[in-house]
Amino acid sequence: MTAILPPRDRLFHVSLPPPRNNMFVWIFHRISGVLLILLVGFQLVTGFYQASLSNAPSVQAMAALHKHAALNCLMVFLFIFHALYGLRTIAMDLGVKAERLLFWASTAVGLVLFGVFLALFFTLVAA
Repeated sequence: MTAILPPRDRLFHVSLPPPRNNMFVWIFHRISGVLLILLVGFQLVTGFYQASLSNAPSVQAMAALHKHAALNCLMVFLFIFHALYGLRTIAMDLGVKAERLLFWASTAVGLVLFGVFLALFFTLVAA
């Protein structure tokens, strides 16, 4: 049996979504991965401003963004669901056939974890 390989002159190979009913996870995983890269980079940069001893208004404004509740909540939301949907994909790659069950279980666990995070965040941090 011979594998069909893409032409060698292609610089990039675009992977298409798996032929399954559930494309949501495929799209969400790619978008959340890019957003996580941007948000973690943003957190690193604003963390440097937060550590600065300067009292310049621009430095203080960037330092305040490090503690921005909406950005922190978005980053945790994306992290939780990106990780859980990644574990779901790994389970399916290992041969687990219950795609619908994996999707709903991952979503339910993600919602519970994010709910716990929000409760702790708004009780302990944002209070």
